[in-house]
Amino acid sequence: MADKPEVDHYVGLVSMYKTAPINAFYRPEMVVSKGEAVIEIAVSDQHFHSAGAVHGSVYFKMLDDAAFFAANSMEPDYFVLTTSFTTYLTRPVSSGKLKSVGRVVNSNKSQFIAESVVYDDQGREIGRGNGIFMRSRMPLADVPGYSSD
Repeated sequence: MADKPEVDHYVGLVSMYKTAPINAFYRPEMVVSKGEAVIEIAVSDQHFHSAGAVHGSVYFKMLDDAAFFAANSMEPDYFVLTTSFTTYLTRPVSSGKLKSVGRVVNSNKSQFIAESVVYDDQGREIGRGNGIFMRSRMPLADVPGYSSD
């Protein structure tokens, strides 16, 4: 079981995510644990491109966010930054709920490497990504919405 400071950090990250202005549009739900983040978004026609399926930007957001928060779960003091991210879109989707799962696969003193997969509501993989994240100089305590209380 995670100790209280870790749990408080995860709660702070979720709070920070919920208060990000962009998430008023996507309305995601997120759960964070050590080295992992899970995000869900209900598909809406507002997410569609002109051919009636979810736009790739939604896939990217879900993949990057899940990998990012998995990485930041392992950095309790500073906001991390995405330095590179590769996205693969493997299946179109136009209804249901999307779920992305991000996991840290490697870390060292200067960076985190994380992978993420997004699934449709039938559990089929519809996209995947991987990225490199580094610690910034911005303390999490200074990021709007972050509160580990």
